[in-house]
Amino acid sequence: MDAKKIVLDKGPFFHGTKTELKIGDLLEPQQSSNYQDKKSNYIYFTATLEAAKWGAELASSQAKERIYIVEPLGDFENDPNLTDKKFPGNPTRSYRSKSPLKIVAELASWERHSDEQINHMLTSLQKLREQGLAVIYD
Repeated sequence: MDAKKIVLDKGPFFHGTKTELKIGDLLEPQQSSNYQDKKSNYIYFTATLEAAKWGAELASSQAKERIYIVEPLGDFENDPNLTDKKFPGNPTRSYRSKSPLKIVAELASWERHSDEQINHMLTSLQKLREQGLAVIYD
């Protein structure tokens, strides 16, 4: 059996973004990435609120930050950008799929990271880009 097909996480699952969506909408691959100037081959999501918060806060837009509760509609795998590179064992419970995610709810309220924490993360990501190290394996 292919190890990537083994799913050990039952959720709930979250997707942080600045895109306004409705209950029942689908998040699909081949859409513009929140973080790079390209279309993404996968749709990314997480089973931790902490990772979803970062997703919403770091998305490249001036729109309102949103966190959606999502339901994967197909197979998914560990996100190798995090599990292989930064956090072995997937403690962030981050995943990606080539199948859509269905929006089942939006979190009405959640506590943001501080502006200082967000600015520090944005500065760190900018340094990685300048060094050519901000690569997303998609």
